[in-house]
Amino acid sequence: MNRSLITRLFCTLSLLLTASFLAAQPAVTNRPAPAKPPGAPRTPNIILIVADDLGWGDLGCYGQKKIKTPNLDRLAADGIRFTQYYAGAPSDSASRAALLTGLHSGHGYIRGDKNVAVRLQDRIIPEVLKTAGYNTCAIGKWALGGPQTTGEPFRRGFDQWAGFVDQVHANSYYPAHLWRYDPGQVVQKVVNGKATFVKEPFNGMLELHMNKDGKRVAYAQDLLTKMAMEYTRINRPFFDNGYRPFFLYLSYTTPHANLDLAKKTGNGMEVPNDMPYDAERWPLPEKNKAAMITRLDADIGKLMAALRQNNMDEQTVLIFTSDNGPHAEGGNDPAFFESAGPFRGIKRDLYEGGIRAPMIVRWTGKTKPGTVSHQPWAAWDLLPTLAEITRVPAPSELDGISMLPTFLGLKQEKQHEFFYWETHEGVSKQASRMGDWKAIRPSPGKALELYNLKDDSSESRNVAAGNPEVVVQFEEYLRTARTKSDHWPILTEK
Repeated sequence: MNRSLITRLFCTLSLLLTASFLAAQPAVTNRPAPAKPPGAPRTPNIILIVADDLGWGDLGCYGQKKIKTPNLDRLAADGIRFTQYYAGAPSDSASRAALLTGLHSGHGYIRGDKNVAVRLQDRIIPEVLKTAGYNTCAIGKWALGGPQTTGEPFRRGFDQWAGFVDQVHANSYYPAHLWRYDPGQVVQKVVNGKATFVKEPFNGMLELHMNKDGKRVAYAQDLLTKMAMEYTRINRPFFDNGYRPFFLYLSYTTPHANLDLAKKTGNGMEVPNDMPYDAERWPLPEKNKAAMITRLDADIGKLMAALRQNNMDEQTVLIFTSDNGPHAEGGNDPAFFESAGPFRGIKRDLYEGGIRAPMIVRWTGKTKPGTVSHQPWAAWDLLPTLAEITRVPAPSELDGISMLPTFLGLKQEKQHEFFYWETHEGVSKQASRMGDWKAIRPSPGKALELYNLKDDSSESRNVAAGNPEVVVQFEEYLRTARTKSDHWPILTEK
């Protein structure tokens, strides 16, 4: 790269660099990449965007009637909208771990929201893509390992990263600092009595002085979007970087609630303004939530426009999803907007509303515009899918399978016999899907609940008593579906 994205953006925002320092940096060409550069990479750029606590029903393309999401609706119209995609878990860290490791929550090391770091032996998406020559960057919420652990992003294949290191840090929408890793930050040093500029790695906190002492100036989502746009501009495949493709993991915190603010005021839906819902006679937390989602949609629209401006549309796979179902933690009621769609449950539930998530994929020239796919798949399928797209081997012993045939409109020969989830937020719960059947164990030692999703997607009728043979199949599978975990044991009730 010609200049470090994070150094230039954050240091400028924090007033840590002077105009003369900026002028001393190498220039970055502003020429757009040619539409079909002669040395264009054989594999595409990949942008993975993950929203935080966005429900299946929060987008217009999934039936939302009140909240405006024109850019994501357009993305769906230009690509594939999946109706039966599942998050890796019904909450935060475990979901993100499944997404990046290709392991479901019965085999993954991270199965809940404790401060546990992803293990070195579990290769994650950026590590796999780097074997295909990708430049990699993570921006936003991390939550898979803090400083001095095996989970730090720069130890896990990311060339750069900036954002929130854990869930607590990510609560604030006006943070006083962000964490960052920059492999080549330019710093001024005195060598032999002369001032000179050298490049040194930086890994640590950078204060955002404009938000110091509780000031509300720089909104986190705006910063993340600007960084993402700048990263894609600087790292677009071009002759000066050997037409190297990039992978951007953009992990927003919207529309997660600021839990500290919610405790103080009863409203944790933190947003600069309520546009375009100012005049709506809705409860304030609902207006705030709608504004957060529409602002998220607008920022994704800006990123899409930047890709078009730099002629990267046809070279980029755009993937959008959420980490789990909608929450009820910021003073808002997920029923107000029907955020879970027609499904039962919300965040932290293993009913469909807690784990079925929006998923949109657009790969211009590859995905058929306007496709609505009912193919069931899950977060742990993404790693092997991206490995096949980038033509590198996926790690062995993954739970995921490649969905590339579905992306390309071909027959998906390989299918999951079972899906599996477990969660440990509160009481431990387990769930599994086999075909159209779904089984849930609401707590250790309890009898399985059984639902037929084809006839009862809202999971309102427990049909276990009438289908004992199906219950037996699930019981047999659940006995071997998970490995033991010291951090997250499942203890049978006495």
